[in-house]
Amino acid sequence: MKTKRIFALLLCLALCLCFAGCGEKKEDGSIKVAIVKQMDHISLDSIADSIAKELDAIAAEKGITIHYEIYSGQNDQSTLKQICDQAIADRVDAIIPIATLAAQVATISAKDTKTPVIYAAVSDPKTAELTGLDYVTGTSDALNTELIMNMMLAENPDIKKIGLLYSQNEVNSEVPVADAKAFCAAHNIEVVEATGNTNEEVISAAATLIANKVEAVFTPTDNVIMAAELAIYQSFIDAKIPHYAGAEEFVIQGAFTTCGVNYPNLGTLTADLAYQAISEGLTDMKDMYLVDGGLITVNSETAQAIGLDYTCLDQFGSVSTVTTSLTRE
Repeated sequence: MKTKRIFALLLCLALCLCFAGCGEKKEDGSIKVAIVKQMDHISLDSIADSIAKELDAIAAEKGITIHYEIYSGQNDQSTLKQICDQAIADRVDAIIPIATLAAQVATISAKDTKTPVIYAAVSDPKTAELTGLDYVTGTSDALNTELIMNMMLAENPDIKKIGLLYSQNEVNSEVPVADAKAFCAAHNIEVVEATGNTNEEVISAAATLIANKVEAVFTPTDNVIMAAELAIYQSFIDAKIPHYAGAEEFVIQGAFTTCGVNYPNLGTLTADLAYQAISEGLTDMKDMYLVDGGLITVNSETAQAIGLDYTCLDQFGSVSTVTTSLTRE
């Protein structure tokens, strides 16, 4: 606990120093933005990088200066609150939180000032209570759970037992998990649930599913599980269990397949929306902008190791392949 307090103080000092050179909004029309990742993992890193790249492109095109900093809340609510509160105190023109918890915290921090909050990659903005607010909008990566479950059935029409692996702390996972349960009930498929909120708990949850002899595992766009994917993918491969997931970044880290959203494109759109909100206001903007999925990605190394022929997935759309990367870059 003492270590966390020390970290919080150091973080607060770092935030003050980062924004010290910016002060209030400048008369030259320059813009200040805080990009706040919920945590560090491949998807959120990709989104943040795409947002930064697009803000640079906008600045060059418009002949303006856009100051931005990228922060990580380390999946800790109090750390996220310190980051967002400091950004508001330093009068940023917008906060771009990435993922649901970061968006919820930023929305609370900006409540009094009505600083624009343009979130990225929130799967269910309504459940997260991010809709109907005149200073909040953003991009949603809502998952087509039924399509992924149908991909699972196409790969194994006789499947009898499916594992659901997710974090109970992830609002993103609530609706897809409920949808997966309903699908399984309609198809007489047994469901085994296993949850984890830390890397160690996720590893244990994966072991539980393997011990229960599930024939496949489904995980939605769950940040906690994605952050732990490199620690569990080999166990599923060794057990010959394909892992179906909610985003391509899972697959890059060893999961079998997904049909999800292109996160670099989502980041680009989010940056465009942020600039629109800053320059024109949010009056004519939607509550949220749904980013189309439909990108089927297969890890060819994982498929070969498990012994799966993934040509049956062609019926669901264009299939691209990746191999496993053991780093987040």
